[in-house]
Amino acid sequence: MTYEAIVEQIRQKSSFLCVGLDTDLSKIPSFLHDFDDPIFEFNRQIVDHTAAYAIAYKPNLAFYEAYGSKGWESLEKTVKYIRANYPDIFLIADAKRGDIGNTAQMYAKAFFELLDFDAITLSPYMGADTVKPFLKYPGKWVIILALTSNESAVEFQTMPDKHTGITLYEKVISHAQQWGSPQNTMFVTGATQASLLKNIRNIIPQHFLLIPGVGAQGGNLEEIASYTLTPQCGIIVNSSREIIYAGNDINFAQAAGTKAQNMQIKMKELLAKTSI
Repeated sequence: MTYEAIVEQIRQKSSFLCVGLDTDLSKIPSFLHDFDDPIFEFNRQIVDHTAAYAIAYKPNLAFYEAYGSKGWESLEKTVKYIRANYPDIFLIADAKRGDIGNTAQMYAKAFFELLDFDAITLSPYMGADTVKPFLKYPGKWVIILALTSNESAVEFQTMPDKHTGITLYEKVISHAQQWGSPQNTMFVTGATQASLLKNIRNIIPQHFLLIPGVGAQGGNLEEIASYTLTPQCGIIVNSSREIIYAGNDINFAQAAGTKAQNMQIKMKELLAKTSI
């Protein structure tokens, strides 16, 4: 998917919402366990009720790998369902892979050829070798972990160099942006680190940012937008638990749709301040 196609989706839906499909069997409505594939059935209904308001979906691979081959099958079915019914949706594999050489090539093959995702999250700790095999695929994206929303992110990411004062996350972003371009590279920047987002936007004024942490983790949408929105939007904001677990009865998907719509309404107001 091209940069322009993502922007067009944002324009058409007046939204920059990504719904995280972090599907946990212990949290989905109990009646879904009667289905042959409860994970897929949950995802299918969530997607059908939120697709009007979301421009992207982001399955977190841990929630599928935890169930072995059945979980992987559920993931494959979910991706195929979205591709068949909502082909303009941007699909992100939240895999957080980060290996080198032939291993990275095989990961790229798995997620871009076998599963046909548009993008994958990657850890840059081992350097350019972890990313370049993915950049060989035209129309595909890498999303590099830069500043995450978890509490212990401060143990490394915001630590300044004692000589230069430059933090690790600043060094990662400044260097990693040279591996690709705004046309195939994004960065993960957590919503709970809102005070640092203005600085990140100054470093990479044109790249898209994938921003998790809105909702259950406490990130504030309006604050995030004030620091990061660009004339082309430039951000994709993810919400997972806040949306997909909004309800726990037979109307769970409708509840998720309402949550997604409420976020889309707020996003539409924020986008009115841009040139989109």
